[in-house]
Amino acid sequence: MNYELFLAKRIIAGKKYKNSISSPIIKIAITAIALGIIIMLIAVATASGLQSKIRDKMAGFKGHVQIVNYDNNNSDVSISPISKEQDFYPEIPTIEGIKNIQVFASKGGLIRTDTSFEGIVFKGVSSDYDWTFFKEYLIAGKLPDFNQKRTRDVLLSQTIIDRLQLKLNDTITATFLKSSKSKLPSNKKYIITGIYNSGFAQFDKNIMIGDIREVQQLNKWTDNQVGGFEVLLDSFDDIQQKTEEIYKEVSLTLNAKSIVDTYPAVFDWIKLFDNNVWFIIGIMILIAGINMITALLVLILERVQMIGILKALGSNNGSIRKVFLYNATYLILKGLFWGNLIGLFMIGIQHYFKLIALNPETYYVTTMPVQISLWAVFLLNIGTLVLCVLMLIIPSYIITKINPSKSIKFA
Repeated sequence: MNYELFLAKRIIAGKKYKNSISSPIIKIAITAIALGIIIMLIAVATASGLQSKIRDKMAGFKGHVQIVNYDNNNSDVSISPISKEQDFYPEIPTIEGIKNIQVFASKGGLIRTDTSFEGIVFKGVSSDYDWTFFKEYLIAGKLPDFNQKRTRDVLLSQTIIDRLQLKLNDTITATFLKSSKSKLPSNKKYIITGIYNSGFAQFDKNIMIGDIREVQQLNKWTDNQVGGFEVLLDSFDDIQQKTEEIYKEVSLTLNAKSIVDTYPAVFDWIKLFDNNVWFIIGIMILIAGINMITALLVLILERVQMIGILKALGSNNGSIRKVFLYNATYLILKGLFWGNLIGLFMIGIQHYFKLIALNPETYYVTTMPVQISLWAVFLLNIGTLVLCVLMLIIPSYIITKINPSKSIKFA
């Protein structure tokens, strides 16, 4: 019996069906599996890449957690000062996973030229500022150096530069709104030492980075007063837990709020990507499974006489079904191999050459970011293989209905 089953496997498998009726059906099934895994890989990579990139950009501009006065009311400008002398600054030894704590202060104003003007938010930072984010998106010039006594160097976005027709090393005039201690607006001159382009239009259109001492002077604050503190975390996944832990460490007059709570609309939007990905995965596996069911049924019907012979020689239904399921699994694995090869190649092309562009006004990025882990690839392949094989179990029961005497009657 084992010899007969071995022969059956050889007949069904490999190139034995190359010229058979089932050949085009099998090719379609393999192609469906390959296309399914390609689409699933791309869907996961693009969704994960967009989520990660948008989160990183928002954290780059605002930090993962901001510690400010309660009366700030989510304002982009600092309303009332906070003393720099805090128990949680410059570090919180009781909380792990904190990368950096940095001070900041913001002031609303205008940049004026001879022909135009543009509204800005002057974000003042200090020597403790983590420049990792802006180093990635710096396209010209250099980052300001705040280790010297005083500097008028500022970092402007390419968006503002283009709108006001400015260039690197230009001297600009900025007018700031009056402070609580001054009735007149203040005019200041700054030098554009660096130009960045993050592709995040919401912030690129108005954020100017400069020395916090300039904001302190404009607001008539002391050197010990700041607008708030930004906390950078090692992992975004821990943001809610760390926000709660940080909140417990600050005084009752201060509030610790994560960027997820500050910008709920943005994060609710990117959460929808997960729903879309699961929908795509479900549809692709269903389509692949239906194609494999069709291929399996065609294989069985094409070899009815062989099944009848095997039954006449003593093979049971279970062992014959296994032959067809083994060969169907082989076809699935073949489709998965080519799908992974092509899908990962396409993801790699996009990662290195950034061929697909996006509208930053809508997606907050200029090119489609892709990101995928080996663990995600493994789960997609295992999930597709297992679900497709399970979908084939019921159709394989048709083998039990084949009568040997009738199937080999006209052999």
